Amino acid sequence: MGQALWRLPLDAAQQEQLADHLAQREQQRAGEQAREGGQQRRPPQHCHGLGIDIYQLLRRGGKAQHSFIDLEMLPPELSITILSYLNATDLCLAGCVWQDLGHDEYLWQGLCKSTWGHCCIYNRRLPSGFSYRRLYLQLDEGSLTFNGNAQEGITYFMSKGILVDQPMELAKFIFYTRRLNCKALRSYLDERRDVLDELVALHNFSHQFLPNALRGFFRHIQAPEERGEYLETLIVKFSQRFCTCNPALVQELGLSPDAVYVLCYSLILLSIDLSSPHVRNKMSKREFIRNTRRAAHDVSDDFVGHLYDNIYLIGHVAA
Repeated sequence: MGQALWRLPLDAAQQEQLADHLAQREQQRAGEQAREGGQQRRPPQHCHGLGIDIYQLLRRGGKAQHSFIDLEMLPPELSITILSYLNATDLCLAGCVWQDLGHDEYLWQGLCKSTWGHCCIYNRRLPSGFSYRRLYLQLDEGSLTFNGNAQEGITYFMSKGILVDQPMELAKFIFYTRRLNCKALRSYLDERRDVLDELVALHNFSHQFLPNALRGFFRHIQAPEERGEYLETLIVKFSQRFCTCNPALVQELGLSPDAVYVLCYSLILLSIDLSSPHVRNKMSKREFIRNTRRAAHDVSDDFVGHLYDNIYLIGHVAA
């Protein structure tokens, strides 16, 4: 989401009110310091753009320790950051307290797009009276439904006009959404291989070290708990996409999709070996190089050694 949308200046009346409040607080502090003859610690300056102390401006009442921060006085980009941690129910309750924020369509639009980065409805001509607050509640309800039953969740989104049944659109929705359960998503992608193909194509592995690229891949598409046809499919698709994104590296190191496929399986097995408490005799670097080179003949010992070091220092590729 474009953060510049929320960097809006305070209007003249608000700036004047905040400046007056700051002046009064400065006078009180100066008087207290004069009476006590000591130095008091001043809260940090945070609002550099306005040249004023936001910590003091947001305090209401007499003593700071007995007052509270009014969310409506915060700059919009801070308000949306705070509210983004709330679920739909808590946001509705917050909207009852902060009336202006509760009816601010730009704020609800930002919350929708920061959580569900891509929906087909964003690109349509919206009818008059369209409410992003209502859309947020529908997106939240659809995500909860998806986490219980993936197909029912997708059907709900389509019934509300939020998504269309096109593999690329569904893949973008999944790729830019943070609220979908990994297990439900894995089950859905196992059934919809056309969506899986488009989802893999959205990943960009350019100039990434192989283990790091594999970690990023499994963060978006969770690996199954057991070896099987689905895991093999994921590694095949990843290997092809990795080679497509790194043609220079493939040419320099002599890699191919088949070689990357072998290396990925070696990295997964090494990750299990080094991280499992049930394996007492951990695989050494020399053993890993020897075993990997038997299957991937064109890969150098140095490159395989760097793979081992990465797993040893950073950890499992599919954790």
